[in-house]
Amino acid sequence: MAKKDVPPRWDRKMQQRLARGEAAALGELYDRFASLVHGLAHRVLGDERAADGITREVFVHVWEHPDTYDPRQGPLRTWVATLTHRLAVQRLRATETAALARDGSGTAEELEHRVRRASVAARADYIVQSMPVPLRSALERAYFQRRDYRQTATDLGITEDEARRRLRLGLQLLSTAHETEPPGAPPGHGGAV
Repeated sequence: MAKKDVPPRWDRKMQQRLARGEAAALGELYDRFASLVHGLAHRVLGDERAADGITREVFVHVWEHPDTYDPRQGPLRTWVATLTHRLAVQRLRATETAALARDGSGTAEELEHRVRRASVAARADYIVQSMPVPLRSALERAYFQRRDYRQTATDLGITEDEARRRLRLGLQLLSTAHETEPPGAPPGHGGAV
């Protein structure tokens, strides 16, 4: 196995601890990823209670099926994000399909458009949360604080060229949010949303 293919040590150890049934491992995993899981679920579903339910489902699944995570396939964070995305999209489809059948307003095409829009938004959130802090800091200044690259460079104490590079790279990463892969999925993971 090539050096770059070796899964992170924490991910391997966590998977092993969960497989042994260590409750403390689940607590550590929850502490590390609960905000990610809840945030992605909320972004897809747009509902606090539904996001709470998905968060519970994700951690129950992890506890009951730790062997479904293979550290060689990618980081534990990615696996948890992909699981969250899948469960949230399933919930959104079920809820929207039931509403469509009940009310008769809307079409299946409109439903898929809403699911797609929610998936892209969740993926964009995941990308921003996962990007290195220097890139995220530059994007946050440019987007939320309406700073141009010169002001961003001054704020961050970097050169203007470095500010432009960080902004360009951050935007390139964000542009991948429209791909059909679930949040955090490795390329070729299989992407029906």
